[in-house]
Amino acid sequence: MEVSGIGYLKYVLSLIVDKLISIVQIETLNNHRPTCQNQQISTLSNQHINLIFAAKKIYFMKKLAAILFLALAAFGVYWFFIRSKSNGDSGPKQEALKVGKHSAAFNDTVTNMLTAYLDMKAAFVEADSTAAKAACRKMLAVTDSFKLADLQKDTTDILATAADHLMNIRANAQSLLVQTDITEMRQDFRIVSDYVYPFLKTIKHEGKKLYWQSCPMAFGKDQTGNWISSTSEIVNPYLGKNHPEFKAGMLHCGEVKDSLQ
Repeated sequence: MEVSGIGYLKYVLSLIVDKLISIVQIETLNNHRPTCQNQQISTLSNQHINLIFAAKKIYFMKKLAAILFLALAAFGVYWFFIRSKSNGDSGPKQEALKVGKHSAAFNDTVTNMLTAYLDMKAAFVEADSTAAKAACRKMLAVTDSFKLADLQKDTTDILATAADHLMNIRANAQSLLVQTDITEMRQDFRIVSDYVYPFLKTIKHEGKKLYWQSCPMAFGKDQTGNWISSTSEIVNPYLGKNHPEFKAGMLHCGEVKDSLQ
């Protein structure tokens, strides 16, 4: 039967305690000899009596020291061997999310979605709402053609998370198509971006390097807007080239926050 570390330590300590009790009992008996022995000892000189008790005390202390040494040794065995082993075997670890290599067809779909997205981004730079909607329709058609079955070979959470991101991408792309004001269209583009990027991270994007960029005043002071770019150069789709207040003065406002390789 396997004995746990704590059980082993309790067993050794119980033996030591029993030994200490027996020593104390023996010493108690030795200190309460029958009267005849006490009378016999009384005939000895005081010097002899002191020597006898000193010897008994040394013998007792040696036994006590040996038992304490055993106790420390038992504790050391438990601490450095049994306890470390039990801590190392703390049960099954949570499985990390695993993503395998995607099929060529799956990667082609991702590439087509990104092409439509980047076309939409370029349209917003030019403040061209017609071109932005045309690119958005292409993107919607691509997202509808995604074969997420390609993700079934990965960890279960990958498929569910990717499907959730795609659903939110579609919903906000559809909202963009019904807007008439370009500012509202850019707001929907912002939300689409906020789902496209984590979607790419979830599936472990295998295409060309992409950059996650951000502008802290995309929609006014302290109103951030993020987007994906194929280059590290900042070309702001929210303030663009024809902003009613800044014109092209804020075209390069923003910074790179992250990247995907």
